[in-house]
Amino acid sequence: MRISVLLPYDGRPKDGADRVPEYERAGIDAVWVPEVWGFDSPTLMGYIAARTSRIDICSGIVNVYSRSAALLAQTAAGLDHLSGGRAVLGIGTSGPQVVEGWHGVPFERPIRRLRETIDVVRTVVKRAPLDRSASLPEGRGRGLGKPLRLLNLPERHAVPIVVAGLGPAAVRLSAELADGWMPIFYLPEHAHEVWGQAIADGTAKRAAALHNLAIVAGGVVAIDTDLEVARGAARRTLALYVGGMGARGANFYFDLACRYGFADAAGRVQDLFLAGNPAAAAAEVPDELVALTNLIGSAADVRARIDAYRAAGVTELMVTPAGDDPVGQLTRLRALTS
Repeated sequence: MRISVLLPYDGRPKDGADRVPEYERAGIDAVWVPEVWGFDSPTLMGYIAARTSRIDICSGIVNVYSRSAALLAQTAAGLDHLSGGRAVLGIGTSGPQVVEGWHGVPFERPIRRLRETIDVVRTVVKRAPLDRSASLPEGRGRGLGKPLRLLNLPERHAVPIVVAGLGPAAVRLSAELADGWMPIFYLPEHAHEVWGQAIADGTAKRAAALHNLAIVAGGVVAIDTDLEVARGAARRTLALYVGGMGARGANFYFDLACRYGFADAAGRVQDLFLAGNPAAAAAEVPDELVALTNLIGSAADVRARIDAYRAAGVTELMVTPAGDDPVGQLTRLRALTS
């Protein structure tokens, strides 16, 4: 099972990026660089590429509304070249609050947008002709578009694409087209009932040329030490997403908590968070939800969670180490996965 690290996106992300060479020396397989509405992911990815030689460098995630599909392809190909073939393009739709409120772009046809992005990125990276004229709104443009090929010679003719998604349509699309799927707050024991049908439907349409779908999931990790620090961090993150990442009635993470069977608690978390009391919201996050969506506890506890993730099909544990010794935590995690 691969192990990767999700870097922090608040504060000073360079501090997290500066630790990546340590993670590489510790044998970690990949690093995921978030963006949300903070510093852009590709800039930090290029910085990491210049300081490392082996670790995979992944956008985790860039949304498909803030850049054209062709620009995402150029970025993926450029990062893959700079890193010697170590780039992974993690994409998703984000949500209306970010897409419309931050980027000023209508949150329209998200699944179509994901599908088109995957198609364009793969077309560009393999240096096939690309003509996007037909995608222009009716009556717009000058009719002078022409097919173009990427000017440069790519490092690889296929950069892996991982889709972050929670809803059935996004999961079906991931299983059909993507190299990997990244669900946040993955609860292995409920994965099949929540996503099993969508995975099966998408896999039935999957091209034989694609490898098996990678599943990238995990959470906060703390083994034997810093357990309360880790639980507090996990609880605050769950409260932020379930309570505040989306409006009432339009929050993917709230819906997921409900599908896991925590509807009453999710309602309390959302009410408190939207009322401006995130600390009280965090206190309402159930202990069980924290325990089952993270890797926190004794070595035996964490090994049991690893086994559960593996049984549910997870191929890469994406974790955030807690405490003052992240490399030590990751080293212990690596030993438990072997």
